[in-house]
Amino acid sequence: MLTNSRARARSRQASPRAADFATADQLHSAAIHLLRSVRGADRASGLSGPRLSALSVVVFAGPLPMAALAAAEQLQPPTVTRLVQALEREGLVERVRDAEDRRVILVHATARRLQLLEEGRRRRVSQLAVALAGLPAAERAVLARAAALIERLARPNPPPPSAGR
Repeated sequence: MLTNSRARARSRQASPRAADFATADQLHSAAIHLLRSVRGADRASGLSGPRLSALSVVVFAGPLPMAALAAAEQLQPPTVTRLVQALEREGLVERVRDAEDRRVILVHATARRLQLLEEGRRRRVSQLAVALAGLPAAERAVLARAAALIERLARPNPPPPSAGR
């Protein structure tokens, strides 16, 4: 049985400090708003947001079973089937039976998909670069450092901070 002081210490370890929570909340909100601000660049791809999202999952996590794509996109299987059919008509994915388990249908990305995703990324990044260019150099430097830190946080197992900091 834990003593009250040990229980409080364990509780503090499990929950973030108020300042960290506030920073996390601000980062979450800012990331969502930032991504929404460049989402307009995706219209040039000719694909809807859900189709681009599903295609991105297939490209970066695939080939994968339809059920895994449904889970990744948090969609029901009939909805994913319609998305995959639309992507097939565009020549961006194909469905192939799994060689090991013939009951499983895998969704593979085609060669054409890479160009579409790279062009979309280039448009979004260009839009952000234009916005960054309007900031003072000191603020751009802060954002460059923050981007590196956010990238580190986004890794599945972020390394511990260096000793000396």
